[in-house]
Amino acid sequence: MPLPLKLHAASPISLQTQIFEQVRSMILEGRLRPGEALPSTRTLSEQFGIARNTTALAYDRLAAEGYIETRRSVGTFISMQIPEGVLYTATHRPASPARSTKRSAVKSSDPPARSQALVNPNRKRLVADFWVGRPDPDSFPRKIWAQLIHRRLLGSGSALTEYRDPSGLLELREAIAERVRPTRNIVTSADEIIIVGGCQDGLNLVSRMMLAAGSTAVVETPCYQGAAFLFENFGAKIVPVPVDERGLICGRLPDVRNAIAYVTPSHQYPLGVTLSLERRLELLAWAAETDSYILEDDYDSDFRFHGAPLAALKGLDLMGRVIYLGTFSKSLGAGLRLGYVIFPTELLERARHMKTLMNNGQPWLEQATLADFMESGGYERHVRRIRKLYYSRRNALLAALDKHFGGGEIIGAEAGMHLAWRLPHDLPPASEIEKLAIEAGVGVYTLATGAAVNFETSADSDRYLVLGFSSLTEREISKGIARLAEVLSVKASGQRRAAQALAR
Repeated sequence: MPLPLKLHAASPISLQTQIFEQVRSMILEGRLRPGEALPSTRTLSEQFGIARNTTALAYDRLAAEGYIETRRSVGTFISMQIPEGVLYTATHRPASPARSTKRSAVKSSDPPARSQALVNPNRKRLVADFWVGRPDPDSFPRKIWAQLIHRRLLGSGSALTEYRDPSGLLELREAIAERVRPTRNIVTSADEIIIVGGCQDGLNLVSRMMLAAGSTAVVETPCYQGAAFLFENFGAKIVPVPVDERGLICGRLPDVRNAIAYVTPSHQYPLGVTLSLERRLELLAWAAETDSYILEDDYDSDFRFHGAPLAALKGLDLMGRVIYLGTFSKSLGAGLRLGYVIFPTELLERARHMKTLMNNGQPWLEQATLADFMESGGYERHVRRIRKLYYSRRNALLAALDKHFGGGEIIGAEAGMHLAWRLPHDLPPASEIEKLAIEAGVGVYTLATGAAVNFETSADSDRYLVLGFSSLTEREISKGIARLAEVLSVKASGQRRAAQALAR
């Protein structure tokens, strides 16, 4: 069956991405239905006169995110079970606006932009939700925060009625500069820091500065969706580089010029491994040799459970090649929408201009309150307290997994707010477990539904679950994993009975 795709060789979006986005849209819109056969990669390449490798890579991406499945010696088909989070997005679209006589600047044939899921639509019906990246809601320092806000409001003067420096409140930038020196080995000043609305806003700022159609964006694979999808939306050429137990495999870095490399070296997202010191130095050397920049996302480095973390890449950078992203979304809460970017000196003027074009700065009251909280020592006490809390919850998760499963490989448990679990061979694929678990009231997530994208697909791609533990109590963690084990045990028993019946 030929596919009615519209491919444009002159588009800044790669042919691979055009195929991926258009097939994905056809699935979500119901034009391709579950179980329906797709043409082979050879047939599709012949239909459009393009390289077979292009169609194969597009199919690999569709398979990695659960949209299609390949049956050996049979063919390629639309998956019977489309990822639940994606189905929710597809079936809860806003009503179409009234038609206008004006032509839209966006062409109907343009592939839609992709974005990561921020809210779990199933959360209210789950007894235990291992959603990734959510801080403990009861640990927010409400009492002291209210006192600090009240004090600032009483002395606010004209601060709430005037525009401020779009780079951010000077007091907060000074407090950040003072903190990252001992904790991340970064020697910087307030002048090199720009306050943003969390890491995603920082990624957007850097992308607007550094990326254009055809630019090269090097990413880890698997990688955080929010970064990869953003770079893709800017028309960048995505070059995935795999990770192993020592982080990014620097020997696989591309031979390019003027690229930007997005990395999460302290706690790789989503697998959680730490980039070794040797590879950190190798990555910095690559950036200097290729006249490229490294975008270091240090999203949860406050939560290292044993020993001190390795120095940030920014702390090792002697050539001005690292742009550092930090956030308060994980240590305090995403609702504050506060983060920061530390730029090399040569990029500062461009960064300030671009930040002003994007917005006129973050809210003054939240910045001022956070600055006071940091300067009083309250922030450090808060981080120490929740680090201890998350350590206990991580231990509860490890104990529950060992008790009920006792197999597979735990990755990235040394730090952070989540871990990755490589499933034992006797368990079903991760996507199947995710569906069974949600039906039983437990939220566990594959790489794709856990805000990651894997550019290298293989039979191993569907063998990982990502489990966030920071927002669950130890009781909820134990109950959730016990219920997961019960569900999988019931399924295994049913399969054994069916096999025995067939054998009779």
